[in-house]
Amino acid sequence: MQSAISLLELNQLVKMTLDTQLEPTYWVVAEIGELKQAGQGHAYLDLVEKQGNTILAKMRANIWSYSYRGISGRFQAATGQSLKSGMKVLAQVTVTFHEIYSISLNIKDIDPNFTLGERAKIRQEVIERLGREGMMDLNKRLLLPVVPQNIAVISSVTAAGYGDFINQLQNNRYGYKVVSKLYQATLQGSEAVATMLNAFNNIFVDHTIARFDAIVIIRGGGAQLDLDCFDDYALALEIAKSHIPVITGIGHERDETIADMVAHTKMKTPTAVAEFILSGFREFEERLHDLLKILNRNCSQQLNWEDRRILDLENRLKSQTKNTLIRESEKLIEKLRQIRISSAGILKLEQIKVDNLNLSLLKTWKSLIESQFRKIDQLEKDIQKSDPKTFFQKGYTRTEFNGIPIHKLNPGQGQEISTYLKDKIIKSTINEIEEYGK
Repeated sequence: MQSAISLLELNQLVKMTLDTQLEPTYWVVAEIGELKQAGQGHAYLDLVEKQGNTILAKMRANIWSYSYRGISGRFQAATGQSLKSGMKVLAQVTVTFHEIYSISLNIKDIDPNFTLGERAKIRQEVIERLGREGMMDLNKRLLLPVVPQNIAVISSVTAAGYGDFINQLQNNRYGYKVVSKLYQATLQGSEAVATMLNAFNNIFVDHTIARFDAIVIIRGGGAQLDLDCFDDYALALEIAKSHIPVITGIGHERDETIADMVAHTKMKTPTAVAEFILSGFREFEERLHDLLKILNRNCSQQLNWEDRRILDLENRLKSQTKNTLIRESEKLIEKLRQIRISSAGILKLEQIKVDNLNLSLLKTWKSLIESQFRKIDQLEKDIQKSDPKTFFQKGYTRTEFNGIPIHKLNPGQGQEISTYLKDKIIKSTINEIEEYGK
């Protein structure tokens, strides 16, 4: 059996072995899991290696205050951001072993170019993936209204860029009215992507009623690595697939984020976004003025053309009317001449008919009158025959009783009767009445 040693002796053996077997320094790729800065200026951190969300390796590390000032200063100058949890770094380390505190790493240097390169590598992978999926120009195909009057804004209410954006919209010198609604989001850090995706979801829910013309993502600038959230695949996909045009004004002058690439329109700053929106109003108003000028000019030209055309038509109408009147007058004269000729013939013919009818009428009336005269003569003879005087001349008399022919009465004895002769009236009294002829 091997002889036992103390724990201290074992730790000293491990320390001696590590000192003699390991290189003085190593360049290690790892992610900063947790970083704390002590009051003395030292930095204590955990370096981890992950596969997805699974930690494959982990080790404590430290950066002594003197080294930390230099390392952090160079890193911030190169990347624009301080060292923090979640960053993937290339660190030069020395493996140390302490009998009490066990194994740890002493960080001598951190290469900022690696962090920038790693970020660029991830960014390029996201760009290539979006390109393969056909998402880079998807949102650009949407029609952005010329005058976007109702917009949804994804930003932080405390962001200076948001205040500048709203101030420029609301106090524009043209008096244009733009309605905006803020959807609160964190625009940097680990929660940035989740809050922006949540803002998109809320916008799409409200869009059925609000009918937004555009979505604006604005931010007031910041460090280079603070923009990593705008290179996130999930956010870029949400922007690309949005059925509302997206305008970005993230506020970084040097680099273009993936969010800028997939958006419908990218502007450098929030104020540039506000100016872009207002420029649409101005261009539309100027276009209306131009169209009004063109309309006035065209209307004036058209009116002049129509005036000339009407004048020409008036002259043509007068000429045609005059010619028509002349032709029709000639036709009327000819018709009148024909009517006169025709009427003269008709009148002559009718006159002949009238003359013939007159002769026929005279003959008829003459014969009729002669016939009537003969009838009158006969009637006169008949009347003369019926005249009582004729009977009186033949010796006949007429007897009456009280003015009534006696044969119509039944007179009696003693009554007086009157007997009419040719030239005398005999009054007599009835003495005797004899019946005969029975």
